Parts: sequence; structure tokens; C-alpha cells
Amino acid sequence: MLPALSQTVSRHVASGNGSNGGSRARSTGAKPVAATPTPARARAAPETISVSVGRTVSHGAVRSMGRAVMDQFVQGSSPMMMLSRTPGINFVSDDPLGVDTWGSSLYMRGFEQNQLGVTLDGVPLGAQDYYTYNGQTINFAILSDNIERMDVSEGGGDVAVPSTTNLGGSINIYSSDPKDKFGGKVAQMFGSHDAFRTYVRVDSGRLNASGTKFMVAYARSDGNKWKGPGEQFDQQVNFKLVQPIGQESSLKVFFNWNDATQFNYADQSLSMIRQLGYRNDYLYPNYAQAYAAAQGHFTGALANFSDAEDVSYYDGITHASDYLGGLNLNLVLTKHLEWDSVVYGQAENHWGTWTTPYTSSPNGSPLSEQVDIAGNQKYGFTSTFKYRIRHHTIEAGVWYENNQYSINQYLYSEPVLGQGAPINAASGNFGTPFQENWGETFNTNTFQFHLEDRYRVLPNLTLQAGFRSLLVTTTGGATANDAEYNGQTDLPRGSLTSAKAFLPHINATWRFLPGHELYFDITRNMKAYGYGGYQLGSPWGVSNQTTFDQLKKTIQPETAWVYNVGYRYNSELITGSLSAYHADFSNRLQSLTGGTIIQPVSTVVNVGSVSMYGVDALLTIRPIKHLSFTNSISYNHSTYGNNITSQGVTYALQGKKVVAYPQFMYKANLTYDFRGAQFHIDANYMSKRYFSYMNDESVPGYWMTSLGARYNFGDYGPVKNLTINFNIYNLANVHYISQIGENGLPLTGDDQSALVGAPRQYFGTISASF
Repeated sequence: MLPALSQTVSRHVASGNGSNGGSRARSTGAKPVAATPTPARARAAPETISVSVGRTVSHGAVRSMGRAVMDQFVQGSSPMMMLSRTPGINFVSDDPLGVDTWGSSLYMRGFEQNQLGVTLDGVPLGAQDYYTYNGQTINFAILSDNIERMDVSEGGGDVAVPSTTNLGGSINIYSSDPKDKFGGKVAQMFGSHDAFRTYVRVDSGRLNASGTKFMVAYARSDGNKWKGPGEQFDQQVNFKLVQPIGQESSLKVFFNWNDATQFNYADQSLSMIRQLGYRNDYLYPNYAQAYAAAQGHFTGALANFSDAEDVSYYDGITHASDYLGGLNLNLVLTKHLEWDSVVYGQAENHWGTWTTPYTSSPNGSPLSEQVDIAGNQKYGFTSTFKYRIRHHTIEAGVWYENNQYSINQYLYSEPVLGQGAPINAASGNFGTPFQENWGETFNTNTFQFHLEDRYRVLPNLTLQAGFRSLLVTTTGGATANDAEYNGQTDLPRGSLTSAKAFLPHINATWRFLPGHELYFDITRNMKAYGYGGYQLGSPWGVSNQTTFDQLKKTIQPETAWVYNVGYRYNSELITGSLSAYHADFSNRLQSLTGGTIIQPVSTVVNVGSVSMYGVDALLTIRPIKHLSFTNSISYNHSTYGNNITSQGVTYALQGKKVVAYPQFMYKANLTYDFRGAQFHIDANYMSKRYFSYMNDESVPGYWMTSLGARYNFGDYGPVKNLTINFNIYNLANVHYISQIGENGLPLTGDDQSALVGAPRQYFGTISASF
């Protein structure tokens, strides 16, 4: 078990191991003192199964989702939300499109989104956290309209995947190429709470005899929160150029840009939800009410609530600007030798704000604006050679990346009531800070080598074996420290290295009869240490330099063995699959929240080993032409293998269920399409999820139903495929708790780390091509 990683957490700061990698817990006063330390808690086979349009293409331990499925979702929905159709994937969000980066999270077979490998066109996107310290979230990396397909590894992921976070599988996303003919698409979405989204794409078509072509797309989304005032704004640009080289090779150049501002929903404890209801939120734009609350004056239901001050915040806002560019080079050098390379660069500027009543402004206002400003800049490349000889395809490749990450926390003055307007956090114009609480900077170098052999033993039997070597070194730590505020004279600084020379991967696929397939997949993976600012749930977030120096002597990176075996059948009438898996997780680091709600203490804890067993089953039947009915069930049994001692008390964690992930999920989709019309309805059930590590608090399970209809009117002169879509989210208008653990989860009892989901919402889209 690791030494203590105890810390007082500040709002809008990444914990590194919470459900979405963020931490927005409350500050604890103008002069918080550091808390007393507590013990630390495939690559696809060459063949694919050919299926008709609209079905999911799967092979081995990989499932592939195409446009036919993605087009059933509301335009602008998060790609992660679309993947929720997949068995074993649990996605939750406080908004109906899944785009709120603070209020959403994805789990795949019990592994969190920051424990998966995620790539876009071969570019590693890093940990999918709120503050993505080594990349960017997929929501900000590409417009979902421009995704061609998404491949999900159900095992441990391919050894070739460039990722320092891949413990339990990978998600590889591929953008669509420009079309060969000139044209484009325009789509306009309208929805509840003044939601609208405009999407425009233009394809150049082939410009010359060599086949040069490009596409450029722009989308702008806007709308209000479903509860409480506040805007959700995002705009993106995607550009891609394809230059064929000869008959079989190509060069692809891409550039993506994003700018988003999101008014977030207020975090709640379970007791707040039970006593104050689902509509409780920030007080914005009522500055006077927030001002009075900071002085201890409450009205309405809050007057009788035991923790009224911690429910009476003014606002919380997120802003992110992202840039991603690079090139993909595929060269077929000979009939036996192929060379694939990706060169990329990425940058993100990200800030999160919170109006805190726990630190007064120098002008006498009881409120101040706490702002965490973060950014990362990285560049890197991958290069892979594939050599085919007889029945073997031998592949060897390298990945190198350098990442620079910084995060600083500032305090800005809010005005005395009646003496000026409060800070407009959405604009980013904060003025001059009166205090810098702390600052952190990190530099990380990553090197990965992989080697594998894909051996076709028989025409219907393929074996694949390989390994990767991973070396990740991060150096950095404190660059600024307000000793009076933090209660520490020296904040941590130093370096940590995560290294494993041999991470093996072996799998086999056997197609023993037409339409029948058996496969197995065995992988060992390692996740490199996450990093973030002071008190952020990473090794560099411990109280002081002495604690960090002690930690270095014993800390170990997270590792996992993942075993997967499955059967799949496909015919014109039926598609079915059954997959069983087991994972042995060592040194699992998770964010544990303790203390009171007003003065929380968030700690990264080594919860030791975790044992996981699970089964996913899917059945699609097509009883008549144009009709398909899909049902899937997922069962997961994950338990902790070690007890925890905290502040002198031993907690019997061994045998307790893993937090935040449901044991049982059921998903159903009924789709009927005839000529230009399509109708679909989705029903999903999620069982209860444990909210505390000791399993004495949980959130109830719930049913979620959604409905969609679409009609294609055909072509009208230059207007092609004129289409109208209509979707209803949360058809039954159920009340449910969606996201949990955004501020970490408590060892026992309740904590302010939950968000409720959206009620019934309506969306309509009209689109046309030209």
C-alpha cells in the first residue's frame, strides 16, 4: 500500500483519478492548512465480417461502430455518448448530449475513461479527464459528424496503441476522408432550452489527376442549461487534405480547432438531492443572493438546510481552446513492406472558475473568484513498419512524445455589493489577481516500442502475439506557493518514472464455421503516473517536499492483466455475441474524499488489488425485412482485495464492490426503416452504483428511454437527401442521478460529488447535401 497522499482540494482542479479526472471541491478558507496525512488508500485481424448497413461490424476482441448507428443520435452528441450503445460501456452525463466535460464520464468494463487508450486518426488523445494533462477530450478533438467509425477493443487494447493510460482497452476513432466529388452538407438542429447547432461541410472533390482532395467543416452550438441560467457554447473547425501517392500510398494532413465555454451544473451531495430536489443549482445571475449567503443569510428552503452555505454558490464556468494538427503517411514500399507514420502537435488552453465564499476579497467582499488556468502543449510521432512474409505479418514500431503541462490557481476580487458588476467569468476577463495560491509545471517524455507477429495458421485461424515496452518520465512540480494560504513552506517538486520493459499481448481468432467465430485475448498493461497541480490527487499533490521524497521510495504504477474470451455469430437473421472477461488490477489508485462537506480532504489512495469478472452478451434479430431488435446485457463483479487504514482506523474494504460502476446493465434498441423513413427507440437499465468505498451509500438504478424518427425526402434539384430528424431524450421523464465521483468518492457516507441527469428534452434537425 502506498504512503499517504493526503491533500485539501480546491475547486475546479483535476484529481487525476476521479471519475472524470477533475476536482471542484470547496476551498477551506483564506488560510487553509494542509490536511493531516492519511494512509494512501488489437489491432484487428485482416478479415472482417461483412454485414449490411446499420449493423455493428465486429471481429475478435474489437467492436466497430459506423455512421449508420451514430446517425441515430442527436446531431452534436458526444462520441462517448454514442459508444454507450456498446455492451459493457457505461456513459453518464448531466446534459442530454453528453458534451459537458465536467459532468460526464465513461466506464468500459469497470475501467474509467482515464484508464483507457483513446486515439484519433492514430494521434494519442491522452487521459480523458476534465483537465486533460496530456491531451484533449474527444469532444473537443473532432466533430462527431466527421467520424467515419469508432473501434472499441474489448480486451486490453493493441500493443501498437500509443497511450500511457491504456489499462483496460482502447477506443480508436477515425475521421472521414474528403469525398471524390465536389459537394457538402448543411444541417441545423433545434432543441429544448434554446438549443441550436449549425453544421456546414464542404468537400472539394478530386482537384487534379493525382487525386488531391480536401474537406473543411464548421459547427457552432449554443443553448441554455436545462436548470439554472447559463449558456453552453462551442464552435469547431475540422480540416483534412488527402494526397494519394501512386496507386496504394497516401499522405493525409489534418487540423482541428475548438473553442468552448460551458456554464457548469453545481455539484451536490446525495442529501442535497434528497432534501432540495433535482432543480437546485448555482445562484447565477443573482449576485445579491450569493453575497448574502456568504454572509450567512439564507432564504427559502435553504434557511432550514443544515449545510446551506455549501449549496449557495454563485457560478462555475469552464472554458477550453484546443488545437490539433499533423499528418498521416502510409507508404506501400513493396508488396511485402508497408510504412505507417503519424506526426502530430496538440495544444490546449483550459480554465475553470468558481466563486468562493471561503476566501474574501481585499476590498471587503465576502466573495472572490478562484480560477485555475491550465494548458498543455505536446508534439510527437509514431512510426511502424509491417512486413508480410508467407503466413506472417510482422510489425515493429516506436512512439515518442514530449508534453509540457502547467496549471496555476489564482484569486481575483469580486465587488462589494452595489459597487460594480461581478466578474464575467465566461469572457475570461478576470483582471489582476490579488493572490496566486500555487503554480505547477511538468515536462513528460514518453517512449514506446512494440513488436508483434500476426500468424495465419490456417485460412480460418489467426494467432497474434507481441509486446510493448513503455518508458514515461515526468519532471516538475511547484513553481509558485503562497505559504500563508497553503500552510507549507515548500510544495513538492521532483521526478517520477513509470517503466515496464515487457507488456505482452496475445490473441487468437478462429472462424470454425460460416458465421461462427471464437476468440481469446490476454494482455498486460501499465498506466503511467498522472500529474496535476498542488492538492490535485497526484503524487505531486502531496502536502510537502518531505512527503513526496518518502513517496518516491515505495510508489508503483497501476498495472493490470486482462483476459477475454468470446464467441460471435452472424447471419442475415441473427447477430449474437457472448464474451467473458477477467482482470487482475494491481496498485489501483483512486480518489477518496473524506472530511466534512465544507472542509473536504481528497486523497489519492492505493486501494491495492482489484479482481474483476464479467460477462457481456448481445443478440440482434431481424425477423422481417427493415426491422431489427437488439438486446444486450452486461454483468460485472468487481471487488477490492485489500483493507485500508486511515487516520488510525482500519476499514474492511476487502470484498467490497468497486465504486461508480453498475453490476448490471441492459440495453435495447428497436429500429424500423422503410424507404425514406426510420424509427428507433432505445431503452437502457443501469443497476445501482456504490457511492462510498465501504458500500454504505449508493445511488439507485434507473431506466432511460429515448426515441428517434427520421425521414429522407430525397432530392430536389441541387438539394440532395433532404432529411428531417426528431429525437426525444428521457422519454419517460425519469429523475435520476447521472454523474458521481467528479470530486472523488468518500470512504464512507456522503459527499458533494454527484450530479443529476436531464429531464425530458426534444430535438429536431433538418439537413441536406449538395
